[in-house]
Amino acid sequence: MEMPKSPIPVSIIVGTRPEAIKMAPVIQKFRASSLFDTQVILTGQHREMVDQVMELFDLTADQDLAIMQPQQTLTDITCWSLQGLETLFKQLEPRLVLVQGDTTTAFAAALAAFYQKIPVGHVEAGLRTDNLYNPYPEEANRRLISQLTSLNFAPTALSVENLQQSGVPGEIHQTGNTVIDALLSVAKRQPDCPISGLEWSQYRTILATVHRRENWGEPLLEIAEGFLRILDKFPETALLLPLHRNPTVRDPLRTKLGDHPRVFLTEPLDYAELVGAIQRCYLLLTDSGGLQEEAPSLGKPVLVLRETTERPEAVMAGTAQLIGTNSDRILEVVAELLSNPDAYGTMARAVNPFGDGYASDRILQIVENYFQA
Repeated sequence: MEMPKSPIPVSIIVGTRPEAIKMAPVIQKFRASSLFDTQVILTGQHREMVDQVMELFDLTADQDLAIMQPQQTLTDITCWSLQGLETLFKQLEPRLVLVQGDTTTAFAAALAAFYQKIPVGHVEAGLRTDNLYNPYPEEANRRLISQLTSLNFAPTALSVENLQQSGVPGEIHQTGNTVIDALLSVAKRQPDCPISGLEWSQYRTILATVHRRENWGEPLLEIAEGFLRILDKFPETALLLPLHRNPTVRDPLRTKLGDHPRVFLTEPLDYAELVGAIQRCYLLLTDSGGLQEEAPSLGKPVLVLRETTERPEAVMAGTAQLIGTNSDRILEVVAELLSNPDAYGTMARAVNPFGDGYASDRILQIVENYFQA
């Protein structure tokens, strides 16, 4: 069957910085194709951080719901996104809505599309921890999206298996993860990461990010205590910690770490700076999902500050370790990597299981085939 002569309307939804990073190469591929009329819709769940990513990849949005408000709740994000997307979907009449990952934006967009009987394509489908509240609300979001999806773009064989075991109604395709596409395109530029007072060549710098809801409160303080104990035991190390904008996260970290001379607390790095920091750091400590996928492509070990991970492929491949939030455990594992070159080298040389940089090409081809069929 021949493709329709007029472009097929497709809407791509972005709400947070990780979504923008992982959707950027997909947007580029779809906009370069004459087969599709691609509309990019921002919900505004995040604001400045998304704008930075769009600018980095030379992308513009066609629509912006601008929902972000101070102290917004998950209910606020869901309701405002549903209402705004209902209006836009009725106007634009897309024949496919593409969402990414497990954010509240992605869930609301999938639900809004379902209400209008529009097929959904889910980028990064099939991740699971099998613990509904860890991470929260992401595990529930991605499970709910899977039940509304016509095209599941699974990054790994394990994510394919997860979807098959769940009995999801849509097609399942293994594509690799689009974050590797984005990362490699930026890493080629060798981006700089200037941090006031930090001489990268002077220290073995640990790059850390902490923001997960399940780590708020006492776990966050335990993590910060672990950081201090590492710096005390290894005076040749420094800690670079870009702070999340949420006061619930940043205020305790500032209080606990702000006076240490080898702790560098910064505002969130833009994506190019983050890639530059990964290239220059010694290892990573994070509760982020994306960094578990990105850092191995640049040969950097990742220690995951969580009790569960929806990316066990990294642990199985040896590129990451799941270490939790206990300060004793954090010190123990980091000390091993700082003291044992063989242990460090084993993790640094492990093969990244998340992709080869061509996931977005595969997704475009799958969608073309979907409409041909």
